[in-house]
Amino acid sequence: MTPPARILVAKPGLDGHDRGAKLVARGLRDAGFEVVFTGIRRRVDDIATTAVQEDVALVGLSILSGAHLALTRRTVQALRAVGADDIPVVVGGTIPAGDVGRLYEAGAAAVYPTGTALDTIVAGVRALTAAPEALSTTEE
Repeated sequence: MTPPARILVAKPGLDGHDRGAKLVARGLRDAGFEVVFTGIRRRVDDIATTAVQEDVALVGLSILSGAHLALTRRTVQALRAVGADDIPVVVGGTIPAGDVGRLYEAGAAAVYPTGTALDTIVAGVRALTAAPEALSTTEE
């Protein structure tokens, strides 16, 4: 049996509101993931370093401050700088509909605006962290 995927939930920048991040972290944990929560007001370089040190399969950013585009771009760049550009980054929080596409352009693998159902987030994280199924051969 494979161990559960490790997920890093991070609050980058100056945003001090963490209720949503904690709810998502708990929901992911309850769904079987191993969750590492960084706490609030983290620098993107620290998030990238923690992602590597904790050997996570995915980084989830919770951003309510309005700096989602810059923080996502900088986090993706920071992961690239430490050789971890294979770790997908998902973004959730106060995301205007007009910025969703721009977040994908900035390198986000998924975007979850405020109000997204927890089941939707869990399903998306499962899809992004699923190990490729081993190829099997069957005799006919």
